[in-house]
Amino acid sequence: MDIDKKRENEKEIVKKMIEIYCCKKHHTSGEICKSCDELWRYAARSTDRCPFMETKSFCSNCKRPCYSEEMLKRMREVMRYSGPRMLFYYPLEVIRHLLQSRKKFRR
Repeated sequence: MDIDKKRENEKEIVKKMIEIYCCKKHHTSGEICKSCDELWRYAARSTDRCPFMETKSFCSNCKRPCYSEEMLKRMREVMRYSGPRMLFYYPLEVIRHLLQSRKKFRR
């Protein structure tokens, strides 16, 4: 997978997770709220600037997180909530994530 495709894929998955979180926690439908949009834009910028994209599997496994402490806390909350629910909304992405995690773990 080339780096640009990997970046876009990571951003799409994060966006889906934020959408699930926002819809259920902030009771939005269709559009995400201003706070979640801010988190999404921050995550997208961080992904675009990531110097370790070539070698890392996921941000959660990164040795040097790009996120500020506040944003990291917010993203963890989103991940904890949305992660288990992704299986019901986006099962193929979950399977890909598990396969990539397993591949990285074996190395």
